[in-house]
This record gives sequence, C-alpha cells and structure tokens, in this order.
Amino acid sequence: MDQLDSLSLFAITLRTLSLCTTSLVLALGLGIPIGVWLGGRRFPGRRALLGLVNSGMGAPPVVVGLLVAQLFYRSGPLGDLELWYSTQAMVTAQVLIALPLVVALVVAAVASLDEDWSLQVKTLGISPLWRNWLLLREIRLGLLAAVIAALGGILSEVGAVMQTGGNLEGETRVLTTAILMYTRMGLFESAYALAGVLLGLMLVLAGLLTWVQYGEKR
Repeated sequence: MDQLDSLSLFAITLRTLSLCTTSLVLALGLGIPIGVWLGGRRFPGRRALLGLVNSGMGAPPVVVGLLVAQLFYRSGPLGDLELWYSTQAMVTAQVLIALPLVVALVVAAVASLDEDWSLQVKTLGISPLWRNWLLLREIRLGLLAAVIAALGGILSEVGAVMQTGGNLEGETRVLTTAILMYTRMGLFESAYALAGVLLGLMLVLAGLLTWVQYGEKR
C-alpha cells in the first residue's frame, strides 16, 4: 500500500468526525438524563448504580469492543442484522465507552449544587421541565466537562473500533485505526500525518474547554 494521499486523509478525518458526533449525541442524550436522575435523588440501590457507573468508567475499551463484536457477530444474538464490521457497531461500542463518563460527571455536577439552590427553585412553583432547564444551566461547566471527556475518549479509542469496524477502507477506517495500520506497515509518514490531525482535534477540544472555563470566571 502506498503512502496516504490528501484525499484519503480528508475522507478518514470526515468519517471520524461523523462517527464521533453521532456517538457523542447518543451518549449525551442517554447520559445527561440518567446523571441528573442519579445525582438529584436518593433511593435504595443508588449506591450500587453509582458503583456500576464508576466501574464502567474503568472498563477496558477492548472488552467493550469484544462484547459488542460478539453481539453483532454472524452467529451472535443480533447476527441477523448483519452489522458486524459496520459503522453502527462502532457507534454502539463508542456510546458504551462514553456513557459512564457522561453519567459520572453529570452526577458529580448535580451533587455539588447547594441545597439552598434546590429549595429556592422549588419555592418558585415552576414546572418540572423548566426546573430541569435551570438545573442544566447551573451545571453547564460540568456538562461541558462531560462533553470533552466523552469526545476525547471516543476520538482516542482504537481497540473497540478495530474489533467492531474492522478498519475497512472507505467504510469503517477512522483516524486511530488508520494510524495503527500504517504504523504496522512501516509507513510512518502517513501515520504521523494522521496522528497530527488527531492531536489537532484534541487540542481544539482542550482549547474550547479552557476558553469556556475562563469566560465563566470573568
């Protein structure tokens, strides 16, 4: 295989961003409501659920990839869907990896609110929908941290996406799997080009978080 050309680099980067955006939206859509619910309520079994979330944060991504790959494998429970080595399987793995991060950070943000704030909101007599909107505004820095952590974990993942996507050219090849492939082939110039793009994306995320945090403190 020849060195990576600019068109392929653009296609791989675009595919990476597309998959990461889809995975992030799904992880946030599931994780934020769960985190708000766990962070704002006390009930039997809550500690066990929080322990499960914390365990999920430390779960090796390669294990998540293994479970998802077996789920969609031809002889697996969902094999009839023919989604093994597909972008759908990759998104499933990425969501499962990012979801515990989102839930844990949202729980921490909600738990850090003063009790006086909750009492003041209750005395307003507003609807639950509006109360939740005020809550999300109050914990917006925690939400941003959840977004950055989840997206960072998704962008940097290689094991799970390799297991579920197979690094198929033009279909499931993303930045991390392409870096691994070109490194194994000894085509380091291409690997470094891909790595530069990946690092650039991560720096943009870090810069965004810093900018927002600085703006909130002014």
